[in-house]
Amino acid sequence: MAADAALEVQAAWARATVKGQMATGAFMTLTAKTDGKLVGVVSPAAGVVQVHEMKMEGGVMKMAEVKGGLALPAGQAVELKPGGYHVMLMDLKQPLLKDSTLPLTLVFKDAKDVESRIEIKVPVAAKAPGAMVKPASMDHSMHNMQGMQPAPRQ
Repeated sequence: MAADAALEVQAAWARATVKGQMATGAFMTLTAKTDGKLVGVVSPAAGVVQVHEMKMEGGVMKMAEVKGGLALPAGQAVELKPGGYHVMLMDLKQPLLKDSTLPLTLVFKDAKDVESRIEIKVPVAAKAPGAMVKPASMDHSMHNMQGMQPAPRQ
């Protein structure tokens, strides 16, 4: 958790990448003390960092940059999560390895247009910390399938 006079950051994490992957997302919950906006994010790990939103349009999931900043109403938690608002890191300079940390600087403007910055170190993980694994999405790659035969046809 990180906080300054204007903004509190909780449950921040970034998705780990594999070699050759040039983009990933970072997620967190932001609570502003006063009305304001998240107007930017900076990281030395990526050439481009933007706040994005994913939403359904005409039955198609679309992702686009949030222009003008992400509104942060006073005292209301705004969740940046997979499938919704999130920080998009593109043109990664190197893979983000699980169990490492990602430096991010959040740029916030309050209702009076006063800018403040919060520097945080975000843990990198393969999935959301504390996320429940759904049985349908369980990873079975660790099972040794050698020698397994399909059931005989009847």
